[in-house]
Amino acid sequence: MKHWITTGEAMSRPTIKDLAQEAGVSVSTVNRVINNAQAVRGSTREIVLGAAERIGFYGLGSIEHSVLQSRETIRLGVILHQGHRVFYRELGAALRRAAEQYTGANVTLELEYMDDLSPDHIAYRITEVGQQCDSLGVVAAEHPVISDAITALLDSGTPVSALIGPLSAQGNVGYIGHDNWKKGRTAAWAFHHTCRIPGKIGVLLGNHRYRNQEINESGFRSYLREQDAGFTVLEPLQTFESAAVAREMTEKLLSEHPDLCGLFVSGGGITGALAALKDRPRRKDFVCVAYEIFDATRAGLIDGTITMTLSYPIRSFAREIIATMVKAHKAGPDAGAQRVNIPIAIHTSENV
Repeated sequence: MKHWITTGEAMSRPTIKDLAQEAGVSVSTVNRVINNAQAVRGSTREIVLGAAERIGFYGLGSIEHSVLQSRETIRLGVILHQGHRVFYRELGAALRRAAEQYTGANVTLELEYMDDLSPDHIAYRITEVGQQCDSLGVVAAEHPVISDAITALLDSGTPVSALIGPLSAQGNVGYIGHDNWKKGRTAAWAFHHTCRIPGKIGVLLGNHRYRNQEINESGFRSYLREQDAGFTVLEPLQTFESAAVAREMTEKLLSEHPDLCGLFVSGGGITGALAALKDRPRRKDFVCVAYEIFDATRAGLIDGTITMTLSYPIRSFAREIIATMVKAHKAGPDAGAQRVNIPIAIHTSENV
């Protein structure tokens, strides 16, 4: 690979021949990319564009314009939960960046935050947004009316990908998120190896209809049963994705079970749970496993309120969402669902 540099007053100006050599293609192919990019395979166009950027080719602007004009435009729609929640706000920003930076197509992104999480409203927005896009991604609870809306969209030929929590319908629904069984077992492992004396563990989840949280809990209980570790897992309490309710439920657990040895916050309202835990005198042997890494949970890890977080790597998660939704569109309705497991990012006080 050549490196183009300035020596004194003279500058080595890369030619089309140099560009062809850098890209590993013929001069005629480079000319076609510049003048008639649609006559060249998409992968070759991207190789030539990348080579032009590397060597500082003088006609880079023309190549960029030609390649962009020849790329397919794909309309993606993504429905997330409340925009006031840090995790979803950061995921939304990362999705916009990933859509802008995607090189395989011109991606337009319709991103919508849902404050009203009622099944009827979510189903309505799935229908409305889905009819305007080529591929839809959605965070939602499992519910018959939501399943019906997804089924209708799939029947119309628009692929649907469930984000974070799996969803079902009569057709093939994709999934992009954690392996929630493993996530629950990892949380249980943390209790097993950090609690000095086994005891009662409280569990908070947003709603029993979020399949990811239900699977988290199943994996959690499975590990502790398998290890016969002597823990008692209390019945989970719902927070309805509300910080205020999560605080109330945490206070309820602490009051009714003064011997509680730990808390597993599987989803919904971590900031409220943190506030309740910080209101009580801190016990050095109390274990709290929570989700996601942002300012509040990072501070909780540092001050010892939280023992471990199990998180999404936001940037790579967003890139995978965009790439998988594009792939689902290009593959067509008969290709089957696209399913991608995202690695779990584990944080403690020592690596934040």
